[in-house]
Amino acid sequence: MAQDQSMPVKLATLAVSFGAGWLAQKAVTALWTKATGHNPASVDDDDATLVSVVTFAAVTGATAALTKVLASRGTARVARRMSDRKALAA
Repeated sequence: MAQDQSMPVKLATLAVSFGAGWLAQKAVTALWTKATGHNPASVDDDDATLVSVVTFAAVTGATAALTKVLASRGTARVARRMSDRKALAA
């Protein structure tokens, strides 16, 4: 991502990343519950196996990283298109 982004673009990237991350977390939780038949294990869950905790953490981490990259690239692409349209109109 470019260093010369304006504050509105940075704020939009933050908002889109937050929303996309929230949706991704909800989707991962729902898919995990559907696939395994039980809620995702947490660190505080004494009944959870180490394998299930580590697996869910890995899936969640990978999803978060992918979501961040896609949200940042998408926001940058939209900002670039808007900037190009303003330049053409001027």
